[in-house]
Amino acid sequence: MRLRRSYAQVIMDDAHREEFRALLTARAEEIAQTIAALDEDLDALATARGQDTADDEHDPEGVTLSAEWSRIAGLRAEQMRERDAVAAAQTRWDAGTYGICAGCGRPIPIGRLRVRPMATLCVACAERAGV
Repeated sequence: MRLRRSYAQVIMDDAHREEFRALLTARAEEIAQTIAALDEDLDALATARGQDTADDEHDPEGVTLSAEWSRIAGLRAEQMRERDAVAAAQTRWDAGTYGICAGCGRPIPIGRLRVRPMATLCVACAERAGV
C-alpha cells in the first residue's frame, strides 16, 4: 500500500490535492442542503396528505400526492447514495488512497477526478467493468 500512496503523490501535486479536497467538501455541503430541502418537501407533502381528504388520484389538473411523494423520495434516495459516495471518497482521502484506482492500483487521471471526484476506477478499469 505504501507504494501506491507514494505513486499517487507523484501524480497529484499539492494544488490538485487542495482542488479535490475543496471539491469533495463543497459537494458534501451541497448534498446536505439538497437532502434538507427534500426532507422539508416530504414533510410538507405528508402534512398535505393528512389534511386533504380529496381524491387526488383522479384529479385531471395535476400530479397526485402519491406520485409527487414517489418523485421526491426517489430524488432523496439518489442524494443519499451520492452522499455515501462522497463520504467514501473522503475516507479514501484520509487514508491516502484517494485518486488510486481500486482495480489496478494506478493513479486515476486528474481530468477524470475533476468530472467524477468520487471515482474509484481509472478510465481503463471503468471501461472493463462497464461503468
